[in-house]
Amino acid sequence: MSTAITDIPVRLMDGREITLEEYKGDVLMIVNVASQCGFTPQYAGLEALYRRFKDRGFLVLGFPANNFAGQEPGSNEEIQAFCQLNFGADFPMFQKISVAGDDTHSLYRALISAQPKAAGDSSDLRQHLIEFGVTPNKDPEVLWNFEKFLVNRDGEVVARFPPDMEPSDPVVITAIEAELAR
Repeated sequence: MSTAITDIPVRLMDGREITLEEYKGDVLMIVNVASQCGFTPQYAGLEALYRRFKDRGFLVLGFPANNFAGQEPGSNEEIQAFCQLNFGADFPMFQKISVAGDDTHSLYRALISAQPKAAGDSSDLRQHLIEFGVTPNKDPEVLWNFEKFLVNRDGEVVARFPPDMEPSDPVVITAIEAELAR
């Protein structure tokens, strides 16, 4: 039997260990983030989502990861300062973890197991990565920075969105609104 994602220990940026049980009852968007990625401007969109829906029980949870082309090399303190200064990111941020490979954090193992395929078509992103000399991960692994997992109020992973799908995409908004309405 697999562990519920709400039971998996994670560390907030301040070093405090919690489980996502702390957020049970909220709709969550869990995102692996990076400060030096072409998708880094999505921080602004994630913050906009958080501000738009937080009063209805929605949270964005950012998990920095340095798995993709070394695009998150900073310390936890540097990452948090970067996000707040450049994007006004006020949503919960967690300490850096691994989201791909042999050392994938147990949270991401559970997320991937629950939603093995992202919505939409990422073939253009895959091709773009290949053109830049990067071998993309195969499904079900996380493809790149800023892959998004939507978790309902009961702690169930209900959707997965690819890195190149903007937080403001109607598909993302519709999924969030549907979960908030439950």
